[in-house]
Amino acid sequence: MAAMITVPSYSPSIWVRMCHALPRLDLSMQMRDNIFAPDSWEYQQTLLILSSLSAIALVISLLVVLSFLIHYCCCHRGDRSEGSEEEDDDEDGSTGHGYSGKKGRGICCVTWVAVAAVTLCCVAIGIGFYGNSEANDGMYQLTSSLLTANYTLASIDLLISDTITGLQLSVSGPLTSMEEMFSGSKPFLVSTRNCRRLSENVINLLSSISLARSSVEAGIGNDSSVSGASITPLTPVPPSVVPTVVPTSSLLPNPFTPGWAANTLMVNEDYRWLSYVLLLLLDLIVCLFILLGLAKQARWLLILMTVLAWLALFLSWGSLGLETATVVALSDFCSEPNMFVLNSTQITTGTSSDVLDYYLTCSRSMSSPFQQLLTQSQRALSSIHTHLSSLDRNALPQFPKAEKSLREVQQILNTTEGNFHQLVALLNCRGLNKDYIDSLKGLCYDGMEGLLYLSLYSFLSGLAFTAILCSLPGAWRSFPSESEEYDDSDSESEDPFTSHQARRQASSGSQRGAMAPFYNYPGAGWTPPFSSAPPLPTPNVSSNGNPGYESLPLTDRQSPPPSYSPSMLTGYGGNQSHPNPSHSRNLYSR
Repeated sequence: MAAMITVPSYSPSIWVRMCHALPRLDLSMQMRDNIFAPDSWEYQQTLLILSSLSAIALVISLLVVLSFLIHYCCCHRGDRSEGSEEEDDDEDGSTGHGYSGKKGRGICCVTWVAVAAVTLCCVAIGIGFYGNSEANDGMYQLTSSLLTANYTLASIDLLISDTITGLQLSVSGPLTSMEEMFSGSKPFLVSTRNCRRLSENVINLLSSISLARSSVEAGIGNDSSVSGASITPLTPVPPSVVPTVVPTSSLLPNPFTPGWAANTLMVNEDYRWLSYVLLLLLDLIVCLFILLGLAKQARWLLILMTVLAWLALFLSWGSLGLETATVVALSDFCSEPNMFVLNSTQITTGTSSDVLDYYLTCSRSMSSPFQQLLTQSQRALSSIHTHLSSLDRNALPQFPKAEKSLREVQQILNTTEGNFHQLVALLNCRGLNKDYIDSLKGLCYDGMEGLLYLSLYSFLSGLAFTAILCSLPGAWRSFPSESEEYDDSDSESEDPFTSHQARRQASSGSQRGAMAPFYNYPGAGWTPPFSSAPPLPTPNVSSNGNPGYESLPLTDRQSPPPSYSPSMLTGYGGNQSHPNPSHSRNLYSR
């Protein structure tokens, strides 16, 4: 039994206490207190100062990125001239893509820095999705609790209204008829007038119960057509389908009406959640396409992602400023929520401080402010029931025509007593206080945690995009241009098995001047005489698997110089008729 009557308690979390303890400075750099007062200009100045820290971080990021851009634009011009002089020496350690050793290490470093920054951004995006979900869960719990509290208040107003309307109908209808019938019998007439007087007393007592009268006037008004028939017990329904009672007595609803507050928060939360989802998707798309551009070495894609990274950088630091101000303001509210709700509601609605304090704290040592009114109403209803029972026993045998009116009054009284018991249960502080505590837990626990994760996401994404903007220009500048790729593809299509170093040596040799071919010399039309020497190996294959004549000097190919005379050629051909076996063996062994 003790566990059932225990009221749920609320205590600020450690994150609320840490953020609430942050020092506050106004625009004149003077210390201010940390009491939540959103309408105060001094308090708004402290939030502006805290939000300006993200602006300072944005300026630092821009300076860092600008310094790297100056480094790439200015310092690399001198590196190009130095690199062209040392190009021949660096080709010995070049990679398959044609990058030199020193240049290749620089490109590798820049690329891995970009990949690490993209990885950090992806981690930040994951944190952002979790924080956005947590904040949405906290706001959903807050709005659900507010809708449940609004339904409770609307139920209280409906019960009071139906009870008052039923008693008014009994006074103006059946009791008036019974007074006319009992006009000749003074004892019965006195009992009937006592029932009339007690019913009017109950009407006055219930009318003085003012908990959320604006909802009563809007939801039910003063409809005289409402009958005194019994109403079914009001069972709680899911908050998502509960109709919100909005007062129509003024153009602008009360800002502390639970139904209006829940509707406003739900609309704002939908826009906030969608905005963060779009921001997270933008960051994710930028990161994925940056990785794709680095893998494909697509310069145009990296340039486009660089532009989007600038946009993401500004959005990250801007969202961090808003989240910082929201987190600090929320921590100030969650540290002492009762004080702000009590003062604001009392000023706005004019509700008694005793009533507000009873429902906000719900202490067992406190008695209900409606206890006296409910007790007097209960006694009056009991007295009415006693008088009606006396009339039923004594008056009906003498006045049988009064039976119909008496039965109507008894039916209204039974309905009134049933509504009254439900009203007593709803006016207890446990239900409304539970809704209040649940709303605080959703806002100050899940909502606060979600905002902190979103702040961490904004900070990490800001750092990640700063590193990305510093590394991407160096990455896409190191990619080969389209003309270089075309030249490489042409040279590789001539001989795909020739290495890059061999192609370079061939091209450098062609620049020094190529030797004229053998058949361009005088006597190129000479036909060698018949020789009995063994056949020479083909130009492409040798006896030991090595290239043939391509790597042999002219003397080893048995080719006479073009300046020999015919007589010398004749003698040379005669010598070839008796080949030297050892010489042939040496030729085949090469």
